[in-house]
Amino acid sequence: MSDNTSTDTRKHFPRLAEMAALVGEHLATSPWITVDQQRINLFADATGDHQWIHVDVERAKAGPYGAPIAHGFLTLSLLPELNASAMVIDDVKMSINYGLNKVRFTGPVPAGSRVRAQIKLKAYDVIEGGAQMTTEVTIEREGATKPVCVAEAVSRRFT
Repeated sequence: MSDNTSTDTRKHFPRLAEMAALVGEHLATSPWITVDQQRINLFADATGDHQWIHVDVERAKAGPYGAPIAHGFLTLSLLPELNASAMVIDDVKMSINYGLNKVRFTGPVPAGSRVRAQIKLKAYDVIEGGAQMTTEVTIEREGATKPVCVAEAVSRRFT
């Protein structure tokens, strides 16, 4: 007997072409993910940014945030994971990051925090083989009153 229940909690959009009608709309909210000290340390190793506020736990406890905080670029680098866990366009075979129009780091992400993304479609432009989509991604930290990052991300999606 097969189990037909699905654990896929992403919001599904059937066709890329139908996304044009959703410009200006909220598309999806990602699940919460934890930004722990291990992830922060791995990012520091990958980028060579070993600033004490990120990796020196004891010194950071006495710093302005009372704990180490994630790099702003680490928070930004979560966009692909947050987007993929929030939504999928069923007929898209390939997606590529095309760039960013604007990014602001509006709050700290202390080690151990949970973050999620709110995704809004800002623009949809037809390109050869697919579409270029501009989304406003607002990354929230659980328990915070304001976002930690707001980014306007541009991706190209191909069917």
